[in-house]
Amino acid sequence: MKAFNTFDASLRLNLLILFTAGLLFWSSTATFLPTLPLYIESVGGSKQEIGIVMGGFAIGLLLFRPILGRMADKHGRKLLLLIGTIVATIAPFGYMAFTSIPLLMLVRIFHGISIAAFTTGYSALVADLAPLAVRGEIISYMSLTAPIGLAIGPALGGYLQESTSYSLLFLVTAELAFIGVLGAIQVNNSPIQRQQAIDQNSNFWQILVSPRVRIPAVVMLLVGIGVGAVHTFVPLFIKSTGVVFNVGWFFSIAAIGSFLVRVLAGRASDRLGRGLFITIGIIAYLVASLLLWQANSTNAFIIAALAEGCGGGTMISMITTMMADRSMPQERGRIFAICIAGFDLGIAIAAPILGFVAEQTGYRSLFAYTTSLTLLALLIFLTLSNKNLPHSLRFALGRGEDVYSLNNVN
Repeated sequence: MKAFNTFDASLRLNLLILFTAGLLFWSSTATFLPTLPLYIESVGGSKQEIGIVMGGFAIGLLLFRPILGRMADKHGRKLLLLIGTIVATIAPFGYMAFTSIPLLMLVRIFHGISIAAFTTGYSALVADLAPLAVRGEIISYMSLTAPIGLAIGPALGGYLQESTSYSLLFLVTAELAFIGVLGAIQVNNSPIQRQQAIDQNSNFWQILVSPRVRIPAVVMLLVGIGVGAVHTFVPLFIKSTGVVFNVGWFFSIAAIGSFLVRVLAGRASDRLGRGLFITIGIIAYLVASLLLWQANSTNAFIIAALAEGCGGGTMISMITTMMADRSMPQERGRIFAICIAGFDLGIAIAAPILGFVAEQTGYRSLFAYTTSLTLLALLIFLTLSNKNLPHSLRFALGRGEDVYSLNNVN
């Protein structure tokens, strides 16, 4: 935290308000992780319908993230923070009002806009504000909003679902998000450099196929399928095994693992490079999938949750930092939006496709598929993350620099 002491008072206050808004947003969003699949089941949804509704979240992400990325570059990051928190405030009332599967899916798609807007605006603003020399450290610290929120939200959601009613649960999530709106209003935009030539010539497909974005987006896609499987089916899988374990604690334990690893990884990545920690993160996700595939006890679920959290705490935050290194401020919103869209797509296709697998063969077998896909993501990153195989291996193992990094641009 020493880096924060070197900032002026106005920057520290801006980061503190931004962090608080992020914490409230993630706490609201994470409350649905252990509860919404059970709610859909309680209103008559089948395994595949649960997957379809949960996957609607990522459809909202996919449809709107590229548009929102352009808005972040053109109109500033604060606008996206406001859109994200306002949508997160409204969406819970939709879950409360509707019980039919088609309408719940529409609400879930709408809710997905909140993540698309907030995470794009938040990540881009933090990258804008963080000095290059401590960028990894600052992004890691500021990204702690996600694991802390993912620790608070599921525990709170699980408690409310078991002890009160779904109506009160939805009201609490809306209230948390609304307080986040009040925080987002106080955030100050950073100055955004604009170059019209870049705005005119860099469209979605040009950015996506560029070597600095293409492989990270593919890795995010493959890992996103596994993460989508965890978020959608772990509550139901744990219930089906008969293991006595509050599913809210699975996500809370994962968040604790994510928190601990982010504190350490960010500062280390400024010295050792982003590639090593992305590799470690993918391996952690691989371990989590393997454990879930074989899990049949409380201890197995606890260790799988820790591995899942360590994966998110390293891979996702380090890919975010790597993409900040690879982008200029005037295109950063679009770069983040397009790269993270790979993760969104993985989550979107995971729920309905793996829901079909679960219908046919049970929940356990779907984690065999996610294990294979995560292993493929690891191999792709090790061999294709830089301009050729030798550079890729050195970068991915912390032995070489990222040739696509724009270190001369803050």
